[in-house]
Amino acid sequence: MESSTFMLRDLPHEERPRERMMQYGAESLSQAELLAILLRTGTRRESAIHVAQRILGQVGGLRRLADLSIEEMMDIKGIGPAKAVQLKAGIELGRRMSNSRLDQPVTIRSPHDAADILTEQLRYLQKEHFVCLFLNTKNHVIAQETLSMGSLNASIVHPREVFRAAIKCSSASIICAHNHPSGDPTPSPEDISLTRRLLEAGEIVGIDVLDHLIIGDDGFVSMKEQGLM
Repeated sequence: MESSTFMLRDLPHEERPRERMMQYGAESLSQAELLAILLRTGTRRESAIHVAQRILGQVGGLRRLADLSIEEMMDIKGIGPAKAVQLKAGIELGRRMSNSRLDQPVTIRSPHDAADILTEQLRYLQKEHFVCLFLNTKNHVIAQETLSMGSLNASIVHPREVFRAAIKCSSASIICAHNHPSGDPTPSPEDISLTRRLLEAGEIVGIDVLDHLIIGDDGFVSMKEQGLM
């Protein structure tokens, strides 16, 4: 039951994730430890850390947990309504924090600048999302739009949707990106073909395609840097 009393304070001081975060910083904690802090309590037989480790193993990792609904979280042993809401709120705050970077002018000087904006938004998604950043003549990001959501293995987007959106916001150039749910950012033949079609369409309408990023679990691939465009 969620009301049981196996709490983080029952652990030895040096093993408590809150104390470790305060002493060493959040970046020093594992995913399970961070999750345990949000859970706060465990079950009658498990500490919060053990519950967190079990949850991550059961759902297939953090990227799968982030995509669960509140109802799906509540189906997991050790997560009741309160914990499900806490977890979902924490995940949503992280997503909004990533999106909030666009509230101030962001200048794209390299593929890494674009990846900084998009990676946390895309890396945990179970379906492919095709996203565009729209830039002005100073390479400031003026808009962002998700133009396609595909299956687990494919994202279908047509150049006309991309450039219709670019023209609508008076974009001078664009950066395209999509995630690979497999976690491997290696470009597929379809990715390469789509990029070439976008380049050709961009030349016709006078809007530069600066790059196409493939987002994976632990990194990204820039088609520009790979010489694929």
